[in-house]
Amino acid sequence: MNLANKITLLRMLMAPLVIILLYFEGPVLCVLAMLAFSFASATDWADGYIARRHNMVTSMGKFLDPLADKVLICSVLIMFVKLDWAPAWLVIIMICRELVVTGLRAIAIDEGIVLAADKFGKAKTVLQICAIIPMMLHYPYFGYEVWHVGEWLLYLAMAMSVFSCINYCMGFYGKQYKQSADAPEELRADHTRA
Repeated sequence: MNLANKITLLRMLMAPLVIILLYFEGPVLCVLAMLAFSFASATDWADGYIARRHNMVTSMGKFLDPLADKVLICSVLIMFVKLDWAPAWLVIIMICRELVVTGLRAIAIDEGIVLAADKFGKAKTVLQICAIIPMMLHYPYFGYEVWHVGEWLLYLAMAMSVFSCINYCMGFYGKQYKQSADAPEELRADHTRA
């Protein structure tokens, strides 16, 4: 349990605090929720930087980092549905994408295939964070209603979610096909019989 992994765990533990602040709503609590979420999101960059800089990259960190992102972001999106700030169908699509990619990665690991995070997956996460922050400010502040910006960004994040999911699936099947094509003839015959 090195420093990078502790920071990742902190991000996961920030999710309940953000949810509690959103649950009680109100202009002040929404600002506090936004600040807590922004801090938690910043730890995503911090843990990766520390892990690479100080050679703290571990298998546990590789597992915890995307899990912490999903726990934080999916929790907030579900809370948005409860508050009627986001349409349920949109959040369902985004959460189903996370489940599909997580399942695909589990299958890939079992088959000895590495499905690393790609630029579209990272862009999806950045768009989600950029959408959630203004959406948390769901009250007029100084005469501005900034949550509308977040709504548009959330639709863009959903589109990127679907696109990156398709990209992961194509990448997995491409690597799986290449792996089976590179396998010796007798192994392919055994695999066909199985």
